Amino acid sequence: MLPEAQSPYMPRAIRLIAPATLLIAFLHCSAQTPASSPAAPIPDVPTLMKQVEDHQHQLDKTRENYTYREIMVTHTLDKNGNVKKTESEEDEVFFVNGHEIDRTVKKDGKELSPGEQKKEQDRVMKEVEKAQKTPPGQSLDKNEVSVSRLLAIMKVSNPRREMLDGRSTLTFDFAGDPHAHTHGMAEDASKKLSGTIWIDEQDREVRRMIAHFDDNFHLGFGLFSVGKGSNFTFDQKLVNNELWLPADAQAHIIAHAIGIIGFHANVSVTDDQYQVFHAEARQQPGAKVVTSPASQP
Repeated sequence: MLPEAQSPYMPRAIRLIAPATLLIAFLHCSAQTPASSPAAPIPDVPTLMKQVEDHQHQLDKTRENYTYREIMVTHTLDKNGNVKKTESEEDEVFFVNGHEIDRTVKKDGKELSPGEQKKEQDRVMKEVEKAQKTPPGQSLDKNEVSVSRLLAIMKVSNPRREMLDGRSTLTFDFAGDPHAHTHGMAEDASKKLSGTIWIDEQDREVRRMIAHFDDNFHLGFGLFSVGKGSNFTFDQKLVNNELWLPADAQAHIIAHAIGIIGFHANVSVTDDQYQVFHAEARQQPGAKVVTSPASQP
């Protein structure tokens, strides 16, 4: 989606849930500029997003040196909201040419079988090859929308500063503009969203985003829809005082399909065990990585 800044660094767990979550394609960029004083004017959204975009490439190489663990737990709910099924998946996350690559290592707490490992390894190798051929900043998944594009087709209101974990953030409320001109399913779906976004003022990073669907969004000629009330929260954290990476995400999904009464699920994603590759190590599919723990903020 060039020339706009965008990122594929959303947890794969959220991307896999349903088209309801195609919109969590957050910017993971950094600007080493001092935070403004409380009296400083709040920049307008186009200016802020341009600043984020300008610094997008500064951290691409830094991310190449990081890996972390991601665990997704999905609780499928019955019509009364009781948990009827629980599934989990554990992934290793690393970066190639500025793109996120995820390798599944466990399902429901169990290591993959040899056959499953081979299949997963083949998939990862294809993803790596694709990432190597795709310029940094250009999404591997066409069904994503950048934060800059998301806010461009939203009505933004109530700009303000808020402190979050002792850091100043530039905070905006947003709601979908039904008259906005959009391209593709993700952008179309974004017009059904409203919520709040927090951007770290010093680093120009998305610190948190909370959003929910205000109306049903139909897919596949109306055969499937994401229900009103679906919502998600996404958080990032500063790791090793140099890089912002996903910390956790929560989602409540309401979906409907022809022949199915309805699908309800709560999904929780946790990212941890951030590690730094030694300088001589390279991110290769199937490689045994020698790492050192990244210091936490």
